[in-house]
Amino acid sequence: MPETEPTVVVLTALPSEYEAVRRRLSDAEELEHPAGTRVERGRLADTPWYVAVAELGEGALNAAVLTERIVAWLRPEALLFVGVAGGLKDDIRIGDVVVGTKVYGIHGGKQTDKGFHVRPEAWRSSHRLEQAARFALRGKVHLKPIAVGDVVLADAKSDVAEHLRAHYNDAAAIEMEGSGVAHAAHLSDRLDALVIRGISDYADVGKAAADASGSQPRAADEAAAAMVAILRKHRPLRDRTTAPGTPDDSGSQEGPFPPSRYGGDHLDFRGSTFHGPFVAKSVGGRGDQG
Repeated sequence: MPETEPTVVVLTALPSEYEAVRRRLSDAEELEHPAGTRVERGRLADTPWYVAVAELGEGALNAAVLTERIVAWLRPEALLFVGVAGGLKDDIRIGDVVVGTKVYGIHGGKQTDKGFHVRPEAWRSSHRLEQAARFALRGKVHLKPIAVGDVVLADAKSDVAEHLRAHYNDAAAIEMEGSGVAHAAHLSDRLDALVIRGISDYADVGKAAADASGSQPRAADEAAAAMVAILRKHRPLRDRTTAPGTPDDSGSQEGPFPPSRYGGDHLDFRGSTFHGPFVAKSVGGRGDQG
């Protein structure tokens, strides 16, 4: 591959998330970092982009370290974190996609004899990528904050669950790695970054049933489809030299939300047994976390 070709790095945590991205690439080749980290890099059809996809495993700390390594290695123009999450709002259904306008790290604070005082951490998404998402996916996704924590909740009345509702009430989804990715991107100097999550469960007592139904691979597929739409809108740096108001002739496609391999333009679980109000029972949106 010519070194001048524009590259996007897409990070995932789980195998189903990796596969949802990988099957959208053509002519993929496997690359290995000297430290052993591996990616597959291929072309994304109907875009000028090469996409390098990596599976990081779980946890924000692991994500932060490997993100910094991969970014320094491949020097991408954009960084996307694509996968699944638990939904936190009644109007967000299984199969919906949440594009993060910002990412919260939910554990920052100070414990005193008067209680826990929150010291929020938050990372804003790239304005350029957020705008690409708004225009490419208008009405098809939720552009909302995403909360991140290295914790699995099993009690809706726990201190952590109440902490989330009280202090991060605008968060639409919860997952486990996005803060690490966002922080590493922040330290990488002007790197456009965005978190894209398909909703695989409601982070409640119905989580196990949702996971058993196959909701995780379906949600991962919807997130990957959103990724494709965004990258068809987002242009490489070399193509941003036209004067204001000049039509985009970079080959971007501005069509509707790409169809899911599971049928239709967008999954709709409205008639399923999973739909119901949020009751925090299991935070993290992962079927393999216990």
